[in-house]
Amino acid sequence: MMKYRVEWLYKAKNGKEATLQTEFLEMEMILDLSADFEKTGRVKELRFYDENETAWTKKELEKLITQIEAEPHDIVLYFDGGFDIATKTAGIGISIYYKQNGKTYRIRRNMRIDELEDNNEAEYAALLNGIQILEELHVQHQSVIFRGDSQVVLKQLSGEWPCYEQNLNRYLDRIEEKIKKLSVRPQYEPISRKGNKEAHQLATQALEGTTIDSQKGLDE
Repeated sequence: MMKYRVEWLYKAKNGKEATLQTEFLEMEMILDLSADFEKTGRVKELRFYDENETAWTKKELEKLITQIEAEPHDIVLYFDGGFDIATKTAGIGISIYYKQNGKTYRIRRNMRIDELEDNNEAEYAALLNGIQILEELHVQHQSVIFRGDSQVVLKQLSGEWPCYEQNLNRYLDRIEEKIKKLSVRPQYEPISRKGNKEAHQLATQALEGTTIDSQKGLDE
């Protein structure tokens, strides 16, 4: 979930004023702290900011926290892409875990794609399709953890590695555009192939011609 900080204009007994701020914290803690600040009677003004530096009023945050509980949140997206050099066919796999209304859910989806150039493009295609699922879930104004075993994709998206390949840049631009549109704060976490077993299996099944599209609650 997106974190927030609060700035407050503090008025001392001698009439002097100072602007103070917290670090980025969970929304519930920020709202609790702001309530404590107000109890001092020395808060002249409160300003709230999310990790994208978007400004919020206290009333807007209180409304948002109610909305978020009813919407998908605490989202972790796993992705993987497999590539058959002989046929230039890719298989992509995505698994997404999230919470909603106090319950945990999982989406598993894969797809076979033709006429890609290499495995890196397959990895980008997998992540792009994963973000499109986030669009279907109407995810907005949240932190999302993206996990995959492709160092290339995750390092390029985080800006640590440059991207020179034109075909990959097209995917990179589309992914960044969608992330911006959703006001999502991405957290890119490279993991091992073993840690990405579920998405890898989905990608392999897609290459073998087995299509999977499922959504289930994990608390049942």
